[in-house]
Amino acid sequence: MIHSAEQDKLGLSSYKSKGFIAAGDEAESVSKTLEYSYDDWCIAIMAKGLKQENVFNRFIKRAQYYKNIFNPEVGFMQSKMNGGWNTGFDPAEVNFNFTEANSWQYSMFAPQDVSGLIKLYGGNEAFESKLDLLFSTEMELSGRHQVDITGLIGQYAHGNEPSHHMAYLYNYIGKPWKTQERIHQILNEQYSNQPDGLSGNEDCGQMSAWYVLSSMGFYSVTPGLNYYSIGKPHFSKATINLENGNKFKIIANHLSDDNRFIQSASLNGVSFNQSYLSHSSIMEGGELVFEMGNKPNKNWGVENVPVAEIKRTLSIAPVPFISASSQTFTDSIKIEIKSVEGKNPIYFCVDSSGFEKYEVPFYLKESASVQAYAIKSNSKSFTVNTSFKKIKGGRSIQLGSEYSNQYSASGDNALIDFLKGSANFRTGYWQGYYATDFSAVVDLGRVELVKKISVGALQDIKSWIWFPKSVKISFSENNEIFTELGIIKNDFADNEYGAFTKEFSKIVSETVHARYIKIEAASYGVCPGWHPGSGNDTWMFLDEIEVE
Repeated sequence: MIHSAEQDKLGLSSYKSKGFIAAGDEAESVSKTLEYSYDDWCIAIMAKGLKQENVFNRFIKRAQYYKNIFNPEVGFMQSKMNGGWNTGFDPAEVNFNFTEANSWQYSMFAPQDVSGLIKLYGGNEAFESKLDLLFSTEMELSGRHQVDITGLIGQYAHGNEPSHHMAYLYNYIGKPWKTQERIHQILNEQYSNQPDGLSGNEDCGQMSAWYVLSSMGFYSVTPGLNYYSIGKPHFSKATINLENGNKFKIIANHLSDDNRFIQSASLNGVSFNQSYLSHSSIMEGGELVFEMGNKPNKNWGVENVPVAEIKRTLSIAPVPFISASSQTFTDSIKIEIKSVEGKNPIYFCVDSSGFEKYEVPFYLKESASVQAYAIKSNSKSFTVNTSFKKIKGGRSIQLGSEYSNQYSASGDNALIDFLKGSANFRTGYWQGYYATDFSAVVDLGRVELVKKISVGALQDIKSWIWFPKSVKISFSENNEIFTELGIIKNDFADNEYGAFTKEFSKIVSETVHARYIKIEAASYGVCPGWHPGSGNDTWMFLDEIEVE
């Protein structure tokens, strides 16, 4: 377990060195950060059981890295680029920062530390409001089509595993009747005995496992803890025949479609007023009896609630985040540094000036690197590093085509931000254009002698991304009359599978003085007949227009 967690592949190098996976370092960065955090908690718990305190202490810290990608300003888990939040955030957007999901469907995934997650949201009432909105929002999915996102109730997606624990989270804030209501709804709406009776992908039997457990009246929100969170029974009677020879019976008196709320309960004849059930109680055998009714009993199970918590004495300081309007600027740029938890002191430095306590926003007037860390009790966060680039001569870009929000890179200035993408389009540096030609005008800020112009492109035909058929480059001194410098045609094969990058470049042989450079790229068109996507529109991915 330790060996696999200490690898440097699949984003782990970024995760270990930064406390989170940056979008530019690995695809599905948010999902992997959250799931690695839970995995690390599992290692920590096993290490504690084996009395390996050093291993426990190391991995219980890593189990809290989920905090490093929570944006308190929007109330969601969000991807990071260059030490700050990725631009163009839409919680309903399905993109490559998440695994078969969006931010709605991952922002409550910290089963190892539900108490810590609730604190990030601002307490029980704020967390309850967020849960309510999850199940009731009319916000629709956006971004890329993902067949695994099914069984929607609001933005809760029962057809995919990351959502499966969420209805049970009301128990943790003393509102078990809301868990009972949602579990009843899911059991009745998301399952049937027809051939399509599962609302999603039966990965390793998980859709059925959720049904079997939840229909008996409980579910393991945090595998690794020794209890189950109680929902509501779906059958009047169920018996678990245990491997030790004991039997555990669950009985629901007066159960009906209307009588879906727990009024009271008893375990082996003794009053049972808690919204969780220990594993040992099941293994010992016996009888759990629920009395059901048609109205919520708001006194049952509200005091003795399940707890999944990393103790405060082991709490880490989350990484601060650096906010600015862009990574590039022409004159000056305002820099703000904030803490995820709000009150933790922050220390920062510009380039190598030495760290000092952050008090108020400041401005940069030249290219610089800003570093910052936070302090919480005796814990120091990772140091975040963000680079800002002053663009020579006030260089700017005017886009004549609309990029897709899910492939926005760093926003409007992404093509002149001096950051180049790798051959992996999922990492967030590329700007994607769908079913359209591309045009843009780069303003150099003043008339200059131009020697070379290039624009980077990517091809990955498996993902329906092709190099442009051609790139036309023109120049002007007044942004009105443009003179063509040349057309660079694509000479790379359009049927070769793999991920490739290419620069469409024009070396200027004659003396050219220009202030404005126009780039026009012709889309490949539609997927050819031999391609699995035959007849469908294609993508064009571009990054970094360079003018020397």
